[in-house]
Amino acid sequence: MSTAYWLKRLGPSFVVLDAADRIGDSWRKRYACLTLFTPREFSSLPGLALPGEPAGYATASEFGDYLERYAEKFALPVRSNQRVVRLARSDKGFLADLSSGEQITAATVIVATGGFQSPIVPAMAADLSDDVQQLSAETYRTRAEVSGHRVVVIGDGASGRDIAADLADSHTVVLACGRPRRLLPEKILGIGTWKWLRALGLLSADTNSPVGRFMRKADPFPNRQRDLPTLGRLGVELKPRAVAAHGKEIRFSDGTSLEVETVVWALGYGDESAWLEIGGARDADGAFQHYRGRSPIPGLYFVGRPWQRNRASALITGVGADARLIAAEVSEAFGHDTRTAVERALKLRLLIATEN
Repeated sequence: MSTAYWLKRLGPSFVVLDAADRIGDSWRKRYACLTLFTPREFSSLPGLALPGEPAGYATASEFGDYLERYAEKFALPVRSNQRVVRLARSDKGFLADLSSGEQITAATVIVATGGFQSPIVPAMAADLSDDVQQLSAETYRTRAEVSGHRVVVIGDGASGRDIAADLADSHTVVLACGRPRRLLPEKILGIGTWKWLRALGLLSADTNSPVGRFMRKADPFPNRQRDLPTLGRLGVELKPRAVAAHGKEIRFSDGTSLEVETVVWALGYGDESAWLEIGGARDADGAFQHYRGRSPIPGLYFVGRPWQRNRASALITGVGADARLIAAEVSEAFGHDTRTAVERALKLRLLIATEN
């Protein structure tokens, strides 16, 4: 949406292809208790504020509706139910095969599928009995859909902690934790932590700068009452990393094991990239290749990648700035003047002064 916003203002003809039935469905179909990482005042796209309490956190469905309104307000050319199943090179630049059977050619392609596409499910999942219900952070919706009473949530990132908290008052919940996590408090000295991060330049620190490397290694996320002591008080049992599975049993790194009825895999996400059939566009592991959103393949770009330029790149609060840079580069390649009216006026004054 951010990229489309800027492209529409800069001039080139374009279309947005969305695999979902409805704009924003990628948010609406997540687990029901999901809220955004960032407060509403940090969760707006260019040109339209997200309504509601500025310091509060929008729900996933609320943000999905906001995206739909965003596209309507700016009359963005979005085509729904248009999944790209293959992207290849062509004599006109690129050829996209759609799930509908249609083909589209384009001189330039911007991939804005984000960094949270395909949930990671480890190989040991295949060793569990068919009697064990297995869900992921993507397929889990509400606790009513969980068939077993004892649930092991494997992965203690933001999604894993959300799901464990959601299940705590209706199920026996075990949370298998991995590496130590840094959680940010809601406020520091009475001021919202996100305001501190912005004021101190931590959100905009370059990916390869010392501050950026520190932030990337620490990878902090907001607490929102999801610290381990709080989860423990809710009744969630904490266990170390899950290392093996067999039948109805999960074994942990401390040598203990538990019999389970339901497992929720919350180990993060990987790229769904097999559709990108262009040599050099992906690395050996299938990850998208790019530098600051620019692919080594001419005419191919990315927006919304984690740490594309900084910590904010994969957050709503930062994607607009990245989108503007990529949209401007694309527009300039098509011969459009991407300077602002003020910049053009200053340029004209400079030319007049030079000629005089």
